[in-house]
Amino acid sequence: MRKDNNKVIYWLLTGCILIFIMVIIGGITRLTDSGLSISNYKLITGTIPPIGEAEWQEAFELYQQYPEFQKLHSHFTIEDFKGIYFWEWLHRVIGRLIGIVFIIPFLYFIATKQLTKKTIKKCIVLLVLGGFQGFLGWYMVKSGLVDMPDVSHFRLAAHLTTAFLTFAATLWVALDLIFPEKKIIDKKFRNLIIISYLVLIFQIVYGAFVAGLKAGLLHNHWPFMNEGKFMHETVYILQPFYKNLIENPSGIQFIHRTAAYIVVIFILIIWFQAKKMSLTKLQNKAVDSLFFLVGIQFLLGVLTIIYQVPLWLGVAHQVGAFFLLSAMTFTLHRFSK
Repeated sequence: MRKDNNKVIYWLLTGCILIFIMVIIGGITRLTDSGLSISNYKLITGTIPPIGEAEWQEAFELYQQYPEFQKLHSHFTIEDFKGIYFWEWLHRVIGRLIGIVFIIPFLYFIATKQLTKKTIKKCIVLLVLGGFQGFLGWYMVKSGLVDMPDVSHFRLAAHLTTAFLTFAATLWVALDLIFPEKKIIDKKFRNLIIISYLVLIFQIVYGAFVAGLKAGLLHNHWPFMNEGKFMHETVYILQPFYKNLIENPSGIQFIHRTAAYIVVIFILIIWFQAKKMSLTKLQNKAVDSLFFLVGIQFLLGVLTIIYQVPLWLGVAHQVGAFFLLSAMTFTLHRFSK
């Protein structure tokens, strides 16, 4: 049987789709304040939600012992609790499903010798990334169970960014198998894409900071912040100054909205440079998709700010970032291999 065959490719792409679904559900979980509804972690038995009123009451009583209920949701009935429990439960179940979908076929492909040594090494890296992502999820939840009813925005950023990077790495391995041929590359142009990729990752991290600190509920104007100011004075009120860059909601929103322009500029440079080059059909589609998606994502970001992060726009903006990273990964691959 041929190694690194179509079945392996479909398996990896299935993993990409599941991670995409996981990110969407994770966004809904965050925006509905559902992430702290399950305060314990049971790998096997936690797959089954509470059944019957006695189990639901037990789960609700456990939730009542933690800061989110005591400080924010003391008015919740058990029916309110069931609503937020669902999203966190679904998020965790999909995480377990991803693990099963990855590990079982991986062992099968190894046993039937359908993977090259090179692909096995890459898949082990993906397995480590996936396991680390699961750990970060619980580590993030744990931060909201102590004193404050909010998770650490640093841990949220680590959790979300690792999910994006795990997806990108999985897609890259699949692309390596779909396009095994090598070609001459323009290193200068490839390096431009790499720099743009890093800028996009930086923007995704700050998007997670905005989400974690609910900074999207401030300065709900565009193109300027409150009072028609490009940089509102609340951006730099903390001392020492560096705290404004990582802990001040106004400062973080300013960085995120300013970095959006930088992402757009880099992608426009890629697009204009690419149009001067002799490109393959797929390379053309890759840079065109970047051009289109960055416009959509920028618009979604503006609308999300103006309308104070309604659920559907918040999720759409996160999905937009996911698609943009996918397009950037595909573009980098097409100009690298």
